[in-house]
Amino acid sequence: MSVALGVDVGTQSVKVIAYDADSRTCVDTASSPLALHQTSDGVAEQNAEWWIDALKVALASLNQSSRQAIAAIGVSGQQHGFVPVDKNGIVLAPVKLWCDTSTGTECDEIMSAYGGIKASIAGVGNPILPGYTASKIRWFRNEHPDQYARMDSILLPHDYVNYYLTGERCMEAGDASGTGFLDVRRRDWSRAMLHAIDPERDLEDCLPEVVKTNQAIGTILPSVADELGLPVGIPVSIGGGDNMMGAIGTGNVTAGMVTMSLGTSGTVYAHSDSPVVDATGNVAAFCSSTGGWLPLVCTMNCTVATELTRDLLNVELAALESQILGSEIGARGLITVPFFNGERAPNLPSAKASVFGMDSNNMRPENFLRSAVEGTTFSLRFGLSELTRLGIRATEILLTGGGANSPSWRQMIADVCNTPVTVLKTEEGAALGAALQALEILGGGDIASLTADHLEKDVEGCCQPEAGAVQSYEEIYGKYQHAVTRVADYYEDKP
Repeated sequence: MSVALGVDVGTQSVKVIAYDADSRTCVDTASSPLALHQTSDGVAEQNAEWWIDALKVALASLNQSSRQAIAAIGVSGQQHGFVPVDKNGIVLAPVKLWCDTSTGTECDEIMSAYGGIKASIAGVGNPILPGYTASKIRWFRNEHPDQYARMDSILLPHDYVNYYLTGERCMEAGDASGTGFLDVRRRDWSRAMLHAIDPERDLEDCLPEVVKTNQAIGTILPSVADELGLPVGIPVSIGGGDNMMGAIGTGNVTAGMVTMSLGTSGTVYAHSDSPVVDATGNVAAFCSSTGGWLPLVCTMNCTVATELTRDLLNVELAALESQILGSEIGARGLITVPFFNGERAPNLPSAKASVFGMDSNNMRPENFLRSAVEGTTFSLRFGLSELTRLGIRATEILLTGGGANSPSWRQMIADVCNTPVTVLKTEEGAALGAALQALEILGGGDIASLTADHLEKDVEGCCQPEAGAVQSYEEIYGKYQHAVTRVADYYEDKP
């Protein structure tokens, strides 16, 4: 029996799955929640040790037999986080996360030093946006010069977990493409962008070589294996960013499919055999973790919007489905622009969430909840339309993430996007992608054959667009877009 451990270091939790290649099932799964330090001025941070502590708790929750059967490990991690490490492996500061929008000034400084946004897109494939790793490094230099001087390595969240497991410091092309300083066409560091971040220090000395193909980066350290209750000497694959591992976990490794992830943030992405660079900067020109490219649109707010609304209204998660169905298409006139964490597409880092259309007849919990779900779905539809503008055609949308468990949300996406929606029987997304990548290094076949062999549709959970709903949502989406322009006008360039 070949059992692979998939680890997903998310924003809200660390999840682990033990995937049995022979039975094609997740034989065990567990998770442990994570705290998040977040402030009204855009700061969003976690301590790196929280990830390791949560990993220990999650693994301890697996059956001992599952842990002892594990033959390889793959790690997925939230993208863009900045983990500065000294020569002894000590993390020098709290980790600024993907949803940290407090470094807008540093983004402007870097873009000015590089020659502007158009030059950045032409040179490396992406502009430097709030949330990307690049501006966090410059912020660290400006705000904590003493710790910055001690920085020996720049790592991303999944890189740090790999380092904890193996003692090896390395980066993978897919996750690295989300830093802002990887030339996505060449899959190598951009010396010009690194110089724009810090003209006085050669930051390339802090960066490991970019690994472009999956391989075993090392084996688990004996002390760590003992600490985690895992077999000694098992290999660890290169891993990747959560979107890259989510692409593997949904079989999005060839052209023709679009994956939509309903997590804390929302993402829409597709596989491409060549770089896809967007002159407007709305579509991120990322690399995949399978040797291709992964054009992607990230919305900063997805289940965070529904969870905040649900908590405000004191509605239990189990009741969310009935609440959504208790309203109607259009939420009786309420339109939610869900920019709780600012927004990246469109680029509005200072924006806040807004609700339009409130009156004396629609002030009901079910309407606010449905409007929150509709707002996040409209935001994702914008992402899909941006991919379509660049020539990517979606014959189906494969849903992943926690929101995909809602039948009404799945149907809403099919209707809003006028595209068939597919879900898988094994709904583990990035964690499953990490496990399949780990199986690849065990000789289980190439990643395309592994996804073809191990992923199966949940036919009952799939849904088709309904003509009447498609027409209704087309009109409401236009109103949503109008509301977004009002929010943009109000918050643009405002703190």
